[in-house]
Amino acid sequence: MRIAILGPTASGKSALAVAVAARIRGTVVNGDVFQAFRDIPIGTGQPGGAERGGVPHRLYGVFPLAARPNPASFGAEVRRELEGLERAVLVTGSGLYLRGIWGQLSELPEVPEALTARVRAWADRLPVPLLHRYLAAVDPARAAALHPRDGSRIQRALALHLATGRRPGELLSGVARGVPEGWRALLVLPSREAQRRRVAARVRAMVEAGWEAEVAAAVAAGHGEDLRALRPLGYLDWMEGGAGAEERIVRATQAYAKRQATFFRNQWPELLCWDPDGEPLEAAFAHLGI
Repeated sequence: MRIAILGPTASGKSALAVAVAARIRGTVVNGDVFQAFRDIPIGTGQPGGAERGGVPHRLYGVFPLAARPNPASFGAEVRRELEGLERAVLVTGSGLYLRGIWGQLSELPEVPEALTARVRAWADRLPVPLLHRYLAAVDPARAAALHPRDGSRIQRALALHLATGRRPGELLSGVARGVPEGWRALLVLPSREAQRRRVAARVRAMVEAGWEAEVAAAVAAGHGEDLRALRPLGYLDWMEGGAGAEERIVRATQAYAKRQATFFRNQWPELLCWDPDGEPLEAAFAHLGI
């Protein structure tokens, strides 16, 4: 049995994945690339011991920060973790990486190094949000799917555009659509206002758990450049310091969660939805047929 629990950040999908895995006596498999990294468990929301509810979990905190997995390579890694599991519960908030897991990515053309270097030079001179606006001018849909400060993916999209003259989103559109055969999937989707409250509460809990100290420790260990390259949400805000970091992170995360929900609904419109604040747990089980 293969079950996918999907949803925006802070929606409650990890808790549901544990409940589903406990019900079917299965294993939770992480499909969120940032939660697969070591040394940054707090800010990426990796479930701790109590949150795992006694259920086996795989692919959390295993990659070094120097790793650079892409949707295809990470998807292959997740599929290896799924092999041999009779009952698995995949949980992820990334639609693009889910495509990699489900084998729904297009083959991308090779980008000449000269063009990659040109975009890198732009990034050295220009703020990332400005590059994001450039991307929005050539591909509004792809820009909407990316955080305005996700420098690495913005650069990749711009380089693809330079190399092909096409919208990057078209090249990433996937060779297949729909929930693959053999999978059951559920989208965890709180109301918009509830989602905003959930994000604020989660960021506050992360701060109280020592998120800022976690970032400082990673930088002190020599991983500052890795964090700048990876750009996990919120980490650069702590690295840049200054007043109001938590408020900036809350606003950025709320906007990101909205984009996540939109992406899932647009790419997999057949997904059944479950509101964790308005429906009982049994309703989620019923949607999944378990």
